[in-house]
Amino acid sequence: MLKKQIKITTMKKTYLLLALSLMSQFGFSQPNYKVNYNQLKEFEGLYEYINHTTIKIAASPIDTLLYAIIDKSKYPLTPFSKDLFTNRQKDNILFFRNKSNAIGGYIFDNDTLKLLSKDVSFPQEIWYPRLTSAKGFKYRYEKPQNLKDGLTIGNVENSGLDTALLTKMMQKIVDRTYPNVHSVLIIKDGKLVFEEYFYEYTRDTLQELRSATKSFVSALTGIAIDKGYIKSIKERVLSYFPEYTFENKSGLLDQLTIENLLTNQSGLDCDITSEKAEGNETKMHNSDDWVKFSLNLPMIDTPGGKGMYCSGNSIILGRIVEKQTKQPLQEYAEQTLFGPLGITKFKWQFKPDKSSAETFCQLNLRPRDLAKFGLLYLNKGKWNGKQIISSEWCAQSLKKHSIIQGVDYGYQWWIKYLDADGVRYYGKAAQGNGGQKIYIWEEQNMVTVITGGNYNTQSPSDELIKKYILPAFNKIK
Repeated sequence: MLKKQIKITTMKKTYLLLALSLMSQFGFSQPNYKVNYNQLKEFEGLYEYINHTTIKIAASPIDTLLYAIIDKSKYPLTPFSKDLFTNRQKDNILFFRNKSNAIGGYIFDNDTLKLLSKDVSFPQEIWYPRLTSAKGFKYRYEKPQNLKDGLTIGNVENSGLDTALLTKMMQKIVDRTYPNVHSVLIIKDGKLVFEEYFYEYTRDTLQELRSATKSFVSALTGIAIDKGYIKSIKERVLSYFPEYTFENKSGLLDQLTIENLLTNQSGLDCDITSEKAEGNETKMHNSDDWVKFSLNLPMIDTPGGKGMYCSGNSIILGRIVEKQTKQPLQEYAEQTLFGPLGITKFKWQFKPDKSSAETFCQLNLRPRDLAKFGLLYLNKGKWNGKQIISSEWCAQSLKKHSIIQGVDYGYQWWIKYLDADGVRYYGKAAQGNGGQKIYIWEEQNMVTVITGGNYNTQSPSDELIKKYILPAFNKIK
């Protein structure tokens, strides 16, 4: 057994989380060290992890890699030499052995984390999209089940979608041409006509949304304005935080408005595409107060100027809604948005401090409920005849206000297009790391939802839509 447990510093904990979160199924070179599945199983178990949490290590029977599993999210480790594995960034993760020559834990960046238990099982469903051979898989469409959850059910045969293309898409997902797709749902003409789940994910599984959460924060901001808790998007942000003092305060910060946060034009030194930005997410996650951290960043542009993707902007918005409504954000969401939509199961810890370093203050919802949210915006804020969000807010949210990373951007919504066999289709998207996508296709009167686990790498979500869903409408163009 390990005789001495090295104390892990906060910064190193955060670095370990970042390293594991950057692991992905893509981008690995061929392993330098050959190892078989049975040898990999020696490393399986429950291990210590950061912030007094745990992590599972599993051996994959499909690609001869180890996987670090955090909640349901899987991040691969490539064998490099005996007991040594590397992540996507080529950082070393060294497993150590006890006096009996059995695995005792792992070392990362001079930090030692112990094996807690070998008594861990991993169901086959986590490795295979469907528990059937890909060659023997024959897709047979089944109409979505009517769960009386507020969604109207339809048949894909009468939807205008191409059933042959959808069948081909299913085959490609099952044979892992498109790996780590968790669900695909399509609402056409107000009816749920297509609903499929993969791996261990079912219609009742809560899916982590990552940055797609931002679109929900935007919706709650709009509802708070509709109800008079917030006067307008022109309100100055600092007026909501009189308790803070800032080291980097400038006249530009005084100009910052709610609208600037919505459009990611805060001017703060916070840009996910810049490694040099002071406001990188790792630093924010490690801070005691994410709102103060973000507002204390240097101003590098005038508010309303250059669009820069910054998660801190959404965090500030969420806190403003909480302050004005005098409710935790998740409670306000349940009262004003989730309840009216019939969303009864969700997970959301909006606690913007270091206690949320592993959960990112993200929302977790079932895919059917993501589809409801997309349909709400497609219907200009109405649900079953009741106005949940004002039509004006929905229109403004899905309208171009800025440009982020070369893509048009609304109020925490992406204004995008996909090209399908030479035909361009314009959509509005809530999207998050791993392949979480809620697309609104106004011209096609359609909502598509795809969830997945391709974290920190290119997800196949857009390709699935432009190859197997949108081409059905080319002949109509």
